[in-house]
Amino acid sequence: MPLLGGARPPIAALLALLLAVAGATALVLGDRDRAGTDTAVLTSQQRVAEDGALSLRASLDESVTDLQRAAALFTGPAPVPADTILDKLGKVYSKWRGIAVIDPADGTLLAARGENIPLGTVLKSGGTGKSDAQDALGPQLVRLRSGETRMLVVAALRAGGDKRPRLLVASGTLNVPGISTGENRSLLVVDSAGTVLASDGPSVARTSWAKRVAKTAAADFTKTFEPGGHPGSSGHLMGTSGSGHTRTAVGYAAAARAPGESSPAGALGLSVITSVKVTQDSHAVRTQAFGLVAGGILLLLALLVTWVLMRTVQRPLLQLYVESRRLGRGELDRPVRSFRGREPARVGAALESLRRQCLGERAPGRTGRARGGFGTRATVICCGVLLLAWAAPLLLLLNRAGGGVTVPKQLVEDQRRRTDTAADRVRKALNEGWADVASVAQIVGAGGGKDDSADKAVLETTLREHPRYRSVYVLDGAGTVLTRAGATPRHPAGHKPYEDSVAQLNTSGKEPAVAAYAAVPDGKGRTVVGEYDPQFLISMVTRPGLGQVWLIDAKHRIIAADRPHGFRAFSKLPGGHLDDLAVKARKDSNGKSILHRSSRSSSLAAAAPFTGGGAVKDLGWQVVSEQPTSWLELPEYTAERHTMLAGLLGVTAAVACLGWLHIIVIRPLRALADRAEALATGDRKTVLFPQHHDEVGAVVRNLELIRQRLARPFGRN
Repeated sequence: MPLLGGARPPIAALLALLLAVAGATALVLGDRDRAGTDTAVLTSQQRVAEDGALSLRASLDESVTDLQRAAALFTGPAPVPADTILDKLGKVYSKWRGIAVIDPADGTLLAARGENIPLGTVLKSGGTGKSDAQDALGPQLVRLRSGETRMLVVAALRAGGDKRPRLLVASGTLNVPGISTGENRSLLVVDSAGTVLASDGPSVARTSWAKRVAKTAAADFTKTFEPGGHPGSSGHLMGTSGSGHTRTAVGYAAAARAPGESSPAGALGLSVITSVKVTQDSHAVRTQAFGLVAGGILLLLALLVTWVLMRTVQRPLLQLYVESRRLGRGELDRPVRSFRGREPARVGAALESLRRQCLGERAPGRTGRARGGFGTRATVICCGVLLLAWAAPLLLLLNRAGGGVTVPKQLVEDQRRRTDTAADRVRKALNEGWADVASVAQIVGAGGGKDDSADKAVLETTLREHPRYRSVYVLDGAGTVLTRAGATPRHPAGHKPYEDSVAQLNTSGKEPAVAAYAAVPDGKGRTVVGEYDPQFLISMVTRPGLGQVWLIDAKHRIIAADRPHGFRAFSKLPGGHLDDLAVKARKDSNGKSILHRSSRSSSLAAAAPFTGGGAVKDLGWQVVSEQPTSWLELPEYTAERHTMLAGLLGVTAAVACLGWLHIIVIRPLRALADRAEALATGDRKTVLFPQHHDEVGAVVRNLELIRQRLARPFGRN
């Protein structure tokens, strides 16, 4: 008979799978040699570094695009005086340390404001008089004699048909990202060679692990990143142990750009490194004994179930095959042995009746069914219940983490830092948006309001180059729209324009209306308005690994959230503890974070207000985040998931193999019992043919031979 058919394969597969599950249970539920919180803390540091890299890249990109767009706004048929350009830009942007206009043909400095700019670097790189080189000149990092690093940004000032346009040059400080440091946290910005360009917090730049991480971050800069993750390489590692029970958890991330993404700063090769000292936690979830006991019990159950199935299913089938083959060959001298088990006993009784009929006895008109104990189906069900009794508690009850999980204080603090970084990112983006609108107001004011077509062209260019806006328009002193580009303005009708600031235009409705207002210089009350796209606000608060994030106004109404299909504008926060946290955070510029516990779960919650002033200083907005602790790689949750996995594997093995056995063997065996009894009671017309080439099929073929023998006239062989 074939080895791949019948009862042998499912029983053997069940035994093999159960042994594998038992071994895996004992293995994955073992103790850890180190504190299980290492993974969660290290992952958190990697997320902090990714937030910092993203913030750094966005800030540098904004500096580059601001200067390029400002230069484009001063493009016209006639050149604008250099002093006028710098005066107008100085009224709008305050982030540049120095700004100048130069003639690249001979290196003449036409005008300058702020600190001295190392123009030799600019002229050496792109000031050769070739327009192509000038256009291709991107941001550069320059090391000053003082040891400070400056980023130089260059943009071409074109006028009419100039073949050699003037160059607008700005220098900015390369600062660390807006992440609060404190006594234990350090931040480093390194270049592609691993050189530290900027730092904050306790000095760690000269430690051995800092040098190793800097080289690692530089080496990993060009690695391919996973789709949907951080746009650049990132990672984490554990630094060398300090004195006592402290260690240094380190995370790093490259400020790179994704394929196909335009990011001038992404080509600078910068990486952000964050490190924090953590206290070693000797607490570990003790699951080794539990895993060994659970695996040992399953091992015994696997052997028991296999032995029962072999005794009640496989062995009777083989014996039925032997007896039926003997009768099919005409060997009728010995009676058929008796069988245990309902279906084998029925088939055995029918075979004995057929043997006697072959010897000349009359077929009984009716025969009772043999009842030989448990049926094979009941046996399989009992085996399944026995295995499920082992797997169900693992899947549903045992090793539950609940709401009393031990969460390191560092994770609570990291939640606050990341939320504070998100708030700083939104604040800077809104302020940068206002600065863009203010620069447009400078250009609109230069025309005196006499040429609406020119103003509309400027607005359309601004809207096309700034995806953060849904519409850009100009208001008069009474709030009437003079000219616009984009969607319908949502400035309140009949309401005077707001003063230079970012304002919230509504407190109800389907989507929030937020706009930047910038007065036109000497514009007789005219104001340029840029309305932010709600999707832009959503993109600002969306960060992986931070949980659910909400941007709320001064009354704690939701303005934006990281799940555009999972929130309603201007609704309340989903928990009273979040409202209380927002109230407390308003009094602390660094924000607040808590570990919120309930009867069945716990979560990390944090709130951070806008700080630092700017055009958004009067909004009173905050960023609130909440992350279930079950999303963290804590040892309790790891043990819970491993326990559930063991139970799920046990259920899968039992259901799959016992279901296989029932379909392939048990059901055909029950049908075989009915056919054998029908043949024994005189049914000589029904042809018997096997469905499968296995033990049951072999018995059916032998019954067919017996039927053919009995169907012939008596005495003719």
